[in-house]
Amino acid sequence: MRILHFYKTYYPDTMGGTEQVINQLARSSVSLGIRSEVLSLSSKSVQPTIEIDGHKVHRERLLFEIASTGFSFKAYSRFIKLAKEADLIHYHYPWPFMDLVHFAAKTGKPSVVTYHADIIKQKTLLKFYQPLRHRFLSSVDSIVATSPTYLETSPVLADYRDKTVVIPIGLDKSTYPIASKESLAKWSTLLNGQRFFLFVGMLRYYKGLHILLDALAGTNFPVVIVGTGPLESSLKAQMKKLKLEQVHFTGALPDEEKVALLELCYGVVFPSHLRAEAFGISLLEGAMYGKPMISTEIGTGTSFVNKDKETGLVIPPNNPARLREAMQTLWDNPLLAHQMGIEARKRFQENFTAAKMAASYAQLYQRLL
Repeated sequence: MRILHFYKTYYPDTMGGTEQVINQLARSSVSLGIRSEVLSLSSKSVQPTIEIDGHKVHRERLLFEIASTGFSFKAYSRFIKLAKEADLIHYHYPWPFMDLVHFAAKTGKPSVVTYHADIIKQKTLLKFYQPLRHRFLSSVDSIVATSPTYLETSPVLADYRDKTVVIPIGLDKSTYPIASKESLAKWSTLLNGQRFFLFVGMLRYYKGLHILLDALAGTNFPVVIVGTGPLESSLKAQMKKLKLEQVHFTGALPDEEKVALLELCYGVVFPSHLRAEAFGISLLEGAMYGKPMISTEIGTGTSFVNKDKETGLVIPPNNPARLREAMQTLWDNPLLAHQMGIEARKRFQENFTAAKMAASYAQLYQRLL
């Protein structure tokens, strides 16, 4: 079975959540007799085809962007060529250019779209895009929501329930590097051997990091923030204004360094406060490493990953006082935090492995062929 994944960006150019889902799915489905290839855009002068983690990645040069939507005329002709060789096309929403290519190419192949998130920010342009989106989602053979919560709360998916199934995102821990003794010792020394909370992710508007910094005012909880993004400068300015000497911004880190911090951290804090946060792969990583989690109730997959009072604490969004209280609760109750970490790992193994995700997609693909 040959599957063509189509998304606007992919490894090694970008390392976001959707890219990680595609990568985990491509790697985990090999044992099921599925051969995956990926077509994406790149802003760099790159080789047109490379191999990553055992699957081919085809890249075409990004021509221009409008409201974070990349366009490439060459990608259209490349898509037609690759689609002819594929048994099924797997789209990853949202990306309006993808909708246009889908209709223009007329491949006649079965199609699946993983619905990663509602479009939240581009409200004006969304009005013009809605008719195209409706045609696109109506035309594909099946839609996948990544959590039952998102299916229940998405106003868009409500119109396509008859063709939507839920397949949770999964991770394979064996694809993560093992933290070296040197990395573990380095971070333990830098943090003076202290317990600390960890955030991992892009520093974007919906991640709620400004709320986290406000919550830390007047406390001594050490927090490590891993990642880069457009809000980095403003967050660092806020940190200095609040005199938060216990907060450490690391920037982007190699995977081995990230794993070292996941192993060492006391708990994972994930303060995303807007619906643009559709799932929370960083939460999933925390669960995979057996850590208690703090997240907010935003009606998306975050509360599917983190079960309140079971695998961690779920609090109202945009509420520094409640976030501070949740951190204090875990900090003052190591036995509770440890038990929640055990339950988080157990829940991960039962619901969120890459093998389970791949098997579910394989069944869906087979049903459509």
